[in-house]
Order: sequence, then C-alpha cells, then structure tokens
Amino acid sequence: MVQVCVNGARGAGDGALVPMSPGAMADSAARAVAVGASDIHVHPKSPCGQDTLSGKAVAATVEAIRSQVRVPVGVTTGAWAEPDPHARVERIRAWTVLPDHASVNWHEPGAEDVAAALLERGVGVEAGIWSGTDGAARFAASPWGPRVLRVLAEVTDQSAETAEESARALLTDLGTAHGRPVLLHGEEGGAWPVLRLAGRLGLATRIGLEDTLVLPDGQRALSNAQLVAEGLLQYGRPRRSG
Repeated sequence: MVQVCVNGARGAGDGALVPMSPGAMADSAARAVAVGASDIHVHPKSPCGQDTLSGKAVAATVEAIRSQVRVPVGVTTGAWAEPDPHARVERIRAWTVLPDHASVNWHEPGAEDVAAALLERGVGVEAGIWSGTDGAARFAASPWGPRVLRVLAEVTDQSAETAEESARALLTDLGTAHGRPVLLHGEEGGAWPVLRLAGRLGLATRIGLEDTLVLPDGQRALSNAQLVAEGLLQYGRPRRSG
C-alpha cells in the first residue's frame, strides 16, 4: 500500500501547490489516487490555514474527498491541532462525519484517551510511533495496541545519509508491534531513502506534500500525484496510467 499524505501541517508559506481548502484537498487526493495511491491521510484546515480537529472542518474535508474517490480517508489528531488532551477527545466525540481512520501520535499526552475515543466511534487508529521518542515503548505497553488499524513508523531523521539506519532502529524498537501492519515513512531529506527501504522490506509506505516537497533528484514536485507516481516507481510498483 502507498498512502498519499496530502498536506500535513504545511501552510501557505510552503507554496501554492500545498492544498489548503477542502476542494483543493479533494482534487489533489483524487489525482493521486488516479495514479495509484490506495489510501489518503489529510490535515483539515481552519479558515486561517491551521490544522484543526473542528467537526465542521473534518466534515467538509472528508465529504469533499469522498465525493471524488472511493478509498479510505484518514485525518490527523496531532496535539498541535488541539494541545489540550481532554479537548482533543471532546472534539472527536463531536464529529458528525467520521473518517475511516485517524492517526494518533503515541508519544503525545493523552494518546491512550484519544485512541479510545476513536475506537469507541468505530474510527480506525493509525498508531504514530516517531523515532527519537518513547512512543515505541509506550505503544508496547498499551492495551489498545492489538486493536489499532496499523502502526505508522515515522522516521523523524531528515538526513538522506542516516534516515535508513534510523528507520531500521525504529523497526527494531517496535518489535512485533502487537502483530499489526506497519506503514514505514520518512520526511524531508529522509523521505525517499525510507520509502525505498519500505519497498525492499515489503512494508506499506506513504508519500506526498506532507513528507516532502521535492522529487528524488531534488527538483520541486508539482503535485501529490507526481510524488505518488514517482513513489510507486521507487517503491518497486508500477504506477497506474491516467
């Protein structure tokens, strides 16, 4: 599986190609799916362009994307979008339109409660385990571990020279990951080396404007679809035509 990460916490300062409105996110996601992405991860935005867990923003974003594609759609629950853990849970309980899944960063305060709130509502949990944090150890001890949809092994090492080594260390820390599927990905300079490693190991991965703005040769990417098409080649899978 190659997931497209449509925008992340990026904003207008990262360039006009980063989709910010629900319509732009839906168009970008649909083009990425057309060339081979089989899952979507997106960050709904407030009117001022900040990540938000607002029910209105989540509903508008998920509905816009679902109007164009028929693949699973997931959102973030990152603490930067709602720093207070209790408020984060209340936001999730107030959602009127539910995504298929949502990522929960296990090193963040309140992760267990956020995961529980999502599972209570029937939303799949992507357990985000960041390298350089205690996320792997906390996840290993979590009663929710066996119930998550998948583990996002997130390599925060942005160096092209060392990201693969950091990825292997993170996978070692994860161990059996409660037997759940693992999606391995990197970011910025580490995005492409880690994606290629995921392909060699037979693990799911992701690529998109959240993780990198550039192609493997360093040229600025023109779209999420271009990143996914190149990602499929680097991963070892043919892209779809169209």
